[in-house]
Amino acid sequence: MGNPEVQTIRAIVRAIDGEQALVEVEEGGCGRCHETGGCGGQNISRALCGGPRSYRADNAIGARVGEHVTVAIGAGAVRRSANLAYVFPLFAALAGAVAGTALAGEGGAIAGTAGGLFLGFVRLRRGSAAGTGYATDRPHLVSRSS
Repeated sequence: MGNPEVQTIRAIVRAIDGEQALVEVEEGGCGRCHETGGCGGQNISRALCGGPRSYRADNAIGARVGEHVTVAIGAGAVRRSANLAYVFPLFAALAGAVAGTALAGEGGAIAGTAGGLFLGFVRLRRGSAAGTGYATDRPHLVSRSS
């Protein structure tokens, strides 16, 4: 809103878990669906989910349960994460299929595809663990609101 490098949304803290807060937002996504660079996440979340949504966010400001807060995330982070979540396992499966074909023909291609897909999802899971990646690309609390 003020900073073009960061997208923000208001939320309420519902729980605290170590250095993270579980926050509930009334609207899914950043609300920039119709702007250039918007990912359309809000439109998808409205169609698939009803009611409030809860997310984990880094709690560097020490917010407490029940407080209204502003949650920020790097511009384009949701789109990059979605692309990575779909593209990385696909490329891993294709690489496994090519390697499997070279080693053992059709049966190797099937096994290589399954193995590549599995390894792609394992790598994706490890990369999405709490505390990994760029801090600005993870949701984080930036201020308390009234």
